[in-house]
Amino acid sequence: MIHNNSFLDLVKDALSRVKELDVHQLNNKIQNKEEIFIVDTREDREWVQGRIPHSIHIGKGVIERDIENTIPHKEANIILYCQGGFRSALAADNLLKMGYTNPYSLSGGFGDWLNNGFSIEKD
Repeated sequence: MIHNNSFLDLVKDALSRVKELDVHQLNNKIQNKEEIFIVDTREDREWVQGRIPHSIHIGKGVIERDIENTIPHKEANIILYCQGGFRSALAADNLLKMGYTNPYSLSGGFGDWLNNGFSIEKD
């Protein structure tokens, strides 16, 4: 997908504040059973096609509305992902603005997860 420059500028601005993890770091955290929340910010149609194991689904369109009911602890380690790492960066930036201290965006997103052959869950 080709993204327009205004969107990419928004993502670049968000990433000036948001911490990122790559798929190998996330896989290590899962394997080590670290206390993390993995949040899939993709659309419903993307979620049902497959997701990173142990993920919870809170789409980018509703994350600001629903996050506090799902993850009330503002200090929690939250790894957000989308397909490529752009929408999750924007969502993580909004969580920072809401007082969450440890949101991360998964660089490369679900696409990199698949490309590296890591397991997925499906309905």
